[in-house]
Amino acid sequence: MFSFPEGLRFQISGPIDDFVNWLLVNLGGFFDAITRFILTIFNAIEVTLNIIPWWLMVIALFYAGYKLYSLKMGIALSAMLLSIGFFGLWDMMLYTLAIVIISVLVSLVLGLPLGIFMAKSDRTKRIVMPILDAMQTMPSFVYLLPAVMLFGFGKVPAVFATTTYALPPLIRLTYLGISNVDKEVIEAGLSFGSTPKQMLMKIELPQALSTIMTGVNQTTMMAMAMVVISSMIGAEGIGEQVLISIRRLEVGQGFQAGLGIVFLAIILDRVLQGFANRLKETE
Repeated sequence: MFSFPEGLRFQISGPIDDFVNWLLVNLGGFFDAITRFILTIFNAIEVTLNIIPWWLMVIALFYAGYKLYSLKMGIALSAMLLSIGFFGLWDMMLYTLAIVIISVLVSLVLGLPLGIFMAKSDRTKRIVMPILDAMQTMPSFVYLLPAVMLFGFGKVPAVFATTTYALPPLIRLTYLGISNVDKEVIEAGLSFGSTPKQMLMKIELPQALSTIMTGVNQTTMMAMAMVVISSMIGAEGIGEQVLISIRRLEVGQGFQAGLGIVFLAIILDRVLQGFANRLKETE
């Protein structure tokens, strides 16, 4: 009487497993092509980051902080970057940064058009919004399952899981930015005979650029959070050091690696926020 009836129980795990197995059997070549493509981009970005001298990165970050904020911010950001090197995490930071960069780039390619379509089509909005709600409430560890099933372990599933987790904020804020463009500006563009393409490229996107940049910032922060979790499926970088420290109960090493992640996240956040603020000032 007080237990849930056995006859009313229904498991969706079986159909999901069958669907994943069908994908692997019938679309294995497609996923292999994606793997090769992501590995090519990852290796190119990692090599590029390793070619840049460490001191040049520190100087460039100092200059960016100084121009976007103040002298104190430039010193603070460059000091954080130096601290990551002092902790012996420089190469791991570059690996982590490569995953974040790829995830943000893929999110831009997928998120910008989808956010624009949502702003232009109520039907698209009604379909996509519940999916975004589900994606943003889903526990982050769940994203590791399809990544491992489709791509195994290593860099590629880390990029896949990170991108999937970080994508929704960019879609939402792109939609919000396009939807909130001043109606008078749109009417003025239409009165001058602008085509839909001209309206989008010359009026709507420039007006929504600061909001979109905020979405890029949020996506980057989400990617940073997921990169640490992705260490559980073979991703290296600073997140792996945190995982190793947990397994070995090395509190000091874990705190040091966690501090490196915090510093990198603050650096990315402040730089992107600075660019977004500058865009707002120019509107």
